Amino acid sequence: MLTADTLMAKAAQASASAHALLDLGDVNGACNRAYYAMFDAARAALIASGAPVKRDVAKTHSGLIAAFSLYLIKNGPVSPALGKLLKRAEEIRMVADYKGDSVDLDDARDIVIQAESFVAALRSAYITNSGR
Repeated sequence: MLTADTLMAKAAQASASAHALLDLGDVNGACNRAYYAMFDAARAALIASGAPVKRDVAKTHSGLIAAFSLYLIKNGPVSPALGKLLKRAEEIRMVADYKGDSVDLDDARDIVIQAESFVAALRSAYITNSGR
């Protein structure tokens, strides 16, 4: 079973991979990894917060994003701006993974930087301070 700590470590690794892929010029791969960094961090935060979600909340991307929004943004301490970043990252990943065109380099840079900030903010709020 994945724990909040394990998921946050996965998120940090995905964020580092996003930076590496961006440095190699793989903008689509960087966007994919940046999104998954945010996805895993959001999942870790949900678990660490004690939100009443099932362990398989990440079975669908929309399910995880909805739970994150409901339990940590609407009723919680996470800023709506972070929720918007997660949704934007999902949109960019869809372009990167499924559309014929490549993501714009500036958009890729932005999402990689935003993913790093997203992961750091959630780690600070839910992992470091919770003792988990």
